[in-house]
Amino acid sequence: MSNLDVRPAPTTCGGEADRGPVRDLLTGRRVQLGESTVVRRLLPNMGRRMVGAWCFVDHYGPDDIADEPGMQVPPHPHMGLQTVSWLHAGEVLHRDSLGSLRTVRPRELGLMTSGRAISHSEESPRPHAPLLHGAQLWVALPDAHRHREPAFEHHPDLPTVTAPGLTATVILGTLDGATSPGTTHTPLVGADLTLTAGANLRLPLDPDFEYAVLTMSGTLTVDSVPLDPGAMLYLGTGRHHLPLHADTDATFLLLGGEPFAEKLVMWWNFIGRTGEEILQARNDWETGTRFGEVHGYDGARLRAPELPDVPLKSRGRER
Repeated sequence: MSNLDVRPAPTTCGGEADRGPVRDLLTGRRVQLGESTVVRRLLPNMGRRMVGAWCFVDHYGPDDIADEPGMQVPPHPHMGLQTVSWLHAGEVLHRDSLGSLRTVRPRELGLMTSGRAISHSEESPRPHAPLLHGAQLWVALPDAHRHREPAFEHHPDLPTVTAPGLTATVILGTLDGATSPGTTHTPLVGADLTLTAGANLRLPLDPDFEYAVLTMSGTLTVDSVPLDPGAMLYLGTGRHHLPLHADTDATFLLLGGEPFAEKLVMWWNFIGRTGEEILQARNDWETGTRFGEVHGYDGARLRAPELPDVPLKSRGRER
């Protein structure tokens, strides 16, 4: 999915992992995405840039799109990251410059690794389901893998973990011994958890990871903090367990990973290490080189925004 901001600001990433448990509630900002989709952007955030290698989180819906075009994101480029498409309702048709054509449905993993360069589009099929609800996430690639060849994976069957009052689908990485088939390049985890009303439990965590939770539906309490849909709570590191209580039937995403120590600069749909890399990527997209073509989308591709006047800088983790 694209960052459709017409004036995207350069974002420095890394250097923010809190040593030890914290409870930082993050407020999302509303961003128009395409013709009829409004998302709540939770990462990057003024108070938090990354959670492990997770560097971008949009939550959208549930939206009634029965009489709307739904998601319509024209062809656009990516580099230096992975995109994770995750749905609770609706479908998204993915096309990319590798020739991939795949409809991603609820609880199926659509994973695109941009590597050095890729372009893709995303749209609600025609006809489409009346509701659209999901999350779009990016994972930053480490230096050793950011120049790799691009790839797309679709995994309709993912492992689950169950306990009284809980069912968890492992999107990426490993949770409680269950490992997703999705390709990862840093130690991380992403999971979709469903709790039944009244459930009380302690979820096992890796104390070396930093974590955040994003409430998708219902209301729940995470480590004594009540959360409504669309709320994201950053939890820091050093946790062996996470206390959970479901006030109603509820679903949430658990995102975590080892703190990402490399220096990053993120602008628009690109992640690099220097401003020069970002400038070159923008020029390559505008001149039609490097990122390939997406065939079959009914519409023009996105134009890149103008670069800001301020220098694009990167920084690493602050101690």
